[in-house]
Amino acid sequence: MPKYVIEREIPGAGNLSAEQLKAISQTSCGVLSKMGSQIQWIHSYVTTDKIYCVYLAPNEAMVREHAQQGGFPANSVSLVAAIIDPATAE
Repeated sequence: MPKYVIEREIPGAGNLSAEQLKAISQTSCGVLSKMGSQIQWIHSYVTTDKIYCVYLAPNEAMVREHAQQGGFPANSVSLVAAIIDPATAE
């Protein structure tokens, strides 16, 4: 299944409390539950003013639909072409 990285511009994201992050996660999971098993949230990285999310989905439209239903920004949705890590250098 295609993998996507979603960039969400959320000013002050790095200052969100554990409770706020839990609430955001619960909202996301609720939307995913309604959308079915074709879309999956893998994990997210919270930075100062952005959250980068990794999803598996059949297409970009489904990723954007999740964002719309959840009330989340999806400033950029990028299809992952390849994954590299230190083992790639071997």
